[in-house]
Amino acid sequence: MGKWTRRGFITAGVVGGAALVVGVAIRPGDQASKVAKYVKGKNDSLVTAWIKIGLDNKVTAIVPHSEMGQGAQTALSQMLADELDANWDDVSFIEAPAEDAYANFSMAKGYILGDANIPKILVGTVDGVFLQATKAMHLQITGGSASVRTTGVYGMRVAGAAAKALLLESAAEAWQVPLGELSSALGYIHHKNSGKSAPYAEFAAVAGEKTPSSTPRLKTPEEFTIMGKDKPRFDIPAKVDGSAQFGIDASVPDMKIATVQAAPVFGATVKGFNAEAVLAMPGVSNIVNLDDAVAVVAQGYWQAKQALALADIQWTSTQEDLRNSDGILSQFRNDIKQARAEGKTEEDKTQGNPEAAFASASRIVERQYSVPYLAHACMEPMNALARVANGRCEIWTGTQNPLGFKHSVAEALEIDSENVSVSNFFMGGGFGRRSNADVAIQAARISQKTGHAVKLIWSREEDMGHDHYRPAVASDFRAALGENGLPTAWENTFVDKHEPVEAPYIPYAIDHQDIAFVNSPTHIPFGPWRSVDHSQHGFFTESFVDELAHEAQQDPYEFRRGLLSAHPRHLKVLNLAAEKANWQEPLPEGKGRGISLQESFGSIVAEVVEVSVNDGVVSVDRVVVAIDAGFAVSPNGLIAQMESGVIYGLTAALYGEINIENGQVKEQNFDSYPMVRMATAPVIDTFIINSHESWGGAGEPGTPGTAPALTNAIFAATGERIRSLPVSTHKFT
Repeated sequence: MGKWTRRGFITAGVVGGAALVVGVAIRPGDQASKVAKYVKGKNDSLVTAWIKIGLDNKVTAIVPHSEMGQGAQTALSQMLADELDANWDDVSFIEAPAEDAYANFSMAKGYILGDANIPKILVGTVDGVFLQATKAMHLQITGGSASVRTTGVYGMRVAGAAAKALLLESAAEAWQVPLGELSSALGYIHHKNSGKSAPYAEFAAVAGEKTPSSTPRLKTPEEFTIMGKDKPRFDIPAKVDGSAQFGIDASVPDMKIATVQAAPVFGATVKGFNAEAVLAMPGVSNIVNLDDAVAVVAQGYWQAKQALALADIQWTSTQEDLRNSDGILSQFRNDIKQARAEGKTEEDKTQGNPEAAFASASRIVERQYSVPYLAHACMEPMNALARVANGRCEIWTGTQNPLGFKHSVAEALEIDSENVSVSNFFMGGGFGRRSNADVAIQAARISQKTGHAVKLIWSREEDMGHDHYRPAVASDFRAALGENGLPTAWENTFVDKHEPVEAPYIPYAIDHQDIAFVNSPTHIPFGPWRSVDHSQHGFFTESFVDELAHEAQQDPYEFRRGLLSAHPRHLKVLNLAAEKANWQEPLPEGKGRGISLQESFGSIVAEVVEVSVNDGVVSVDRVVVAIDAGFAVSPNGLIAQMESGVIYGLTAALYGEINIENGQVKEQNFDSYPMVRMATAPVIDTFIINSHESWGGAGEPGTPGTAPALTNAIFAATGERIRSLPVSTHKFT
């Protein structure tokens, strides 16, 4: 790390041609010279990183997040434009390039420090630390429901407000008037006393010579004109008229198409294959051994797929060849039992004196829960286009982490990362899967070995059978109940601690808690899956709370209310969901309602699911969602994400199950891994609370509470408890 300069958090410099580009240039040094070649247009010039103002007074936000249907690029542009007092009709965006200078320090800062009060004099230094760290981590990821609550709050808003301050100061100097007499609106600066008005572009060059405050004044919610409004999403028109380009649409001249078959048992390698039969097929040019997979390159996808079927690949044996799902679950249970018996669990969270509370309890309730592995099942199968030539590699794909892909591919090819470029496209689903560079690396290796530009497309079977899965988890609970039936102690032991750390924690007032975990590894690769560990632990904890309410002979909603006195935000969200779901209204026989409450990614969500069970068939009729995300930048966007999260959660809860047989994944396509479809999707009603507390996420918080609310509703309708998912494996009478 070189010597840091004493530059501020936000800096602006000279721009030519009366165009201004303002952004966050973080220590060490001014980033403008490093990034100008990536984002500079003909009629603008770049001084810092995140805002361009052109000669035509158009504003371009440079957004370090990908688009996979969540609308983040629009919401982030709204946040920047509002603080800038821009005219929304003049605002557009470009996605930040996959370059180290565009490592997303704002996301890291917001995620780690949140609303910490940093002295103004230290802001530049703190941001410099995060810039260096995110460069080292190659961090440009879209995930963790972090776009608005981190990049938006700590990056886009700050950049917009700082740019506005520069422009106002420049106008005051040009017009020789006090700064306090100026106002800004819709991309113009006004001086009421003289009647002067001028567009931002008029002051661009002078403003670009100034260094703005690192802590500009941000608007209060009452001042918002763009945030909190429903603005048309930038990505929708192209998706409607068919011009949108997804990763699978990428094309370059003379490219070839490849498909791949990987070892069916994770950890196995290629032992041999019939290259002669493959190369004899029409249109086939190459067969490539990738060590743990075999790829066939041809003129078209169907030719490659048909030829690959003739490869007769032999695989090495592994010690996992006889593993199956039942055995993995037994391993989990045994590891939990043994660790508890020997006092060898890993402490997660402990408060009070749970041992004494259990010893004096009048009643103890014990339950065991489990969830299976889950695939991501993106509608667009995994794909990447690569061209490796003359020591350089170009990648075209849809990714949640363009900068991370750049460095991962460079490492795999053993070339300098400066010689790798990544062009990012829309994604037909991400959910965490497209944060892993495996497909891009395969495409690059195939191109390197064959000398062709190669678009690699995985089959649906490959996509389903070689995912990085949401982990299967077993979780055991004990609760000590007092004379009044309320819990006095809570014990939870589960396998494999992942992210986020707070996923197994509960908001309820239980004085004595012992939350612990046991490491119980398997050979199944895992990765982030929408809402990560909240998706498992939300089911576990909210199911167990419901069971405790039943043991206490209390209404599940009222039971939760009685344990939330220390959490008024949670209580307000829970109350709203119950009210809007008509919780107290009786239902006919065969119907039931279930409720859940989960805080994740800075947002608090309560869900009420209403079901009908007829002739053993479960029908989800209605889902009511109440959410407090602090503030909804785009209300319609927040609602859409809640609906999406609920559908994803219902699919997992009702049907989702990846089974392991003989060491490999059994499910290969949507016939054995079904989805909730339009015909069976419930009515989803979402209600928003703008508490103006810390801003939360939207992409994932709708998912964790869906499964427990569903299974709690099934219990209310049938009297049968579901402690293992999916629901489809259970029979109801």
